[in-house]
Amino acid sequence: MFDFLNKKDRTPPALPQGTERRRYIITGQVQGVGFRYRARYAAQTLGLTGWVQNEDDGSVTLEVQGDPDKFLTLFAMIQKSDYIQITGIRQKDIPPDPWERGFSVKGY
Repeated sequence: MFDFLNKKDRTPPALPQGTERRRYIITGQVQGVGFRYRARYAAQTLGLTGWVQNEDDGSVTLEVQGDPDKFLTLFAMIQKSDYIQITGIRQKDIPPDPWERGFSVKGY
């Protein structure tokens, strides 16, 4: 009946050469100051994908994917605010997600 669904290509799209994905845990004055929306704007401007989310402990988790040479520029763009003060960043490399599109703000 729904045979056309079985024939759908489920091969993930190819990612550009050198694509990396990293998860950052950012501490400091990063909640209630527009961090997540600045991160989304900066990521979209730089052509990066991923997501950002506030955590219960006052930190922010930022997962970003794309050209790793743009990651430092991302943080520079985010921190161009008088209100945001990053005091710590922990990083973890994780496998890229070929299905991800865009950059989203998660959480409350």
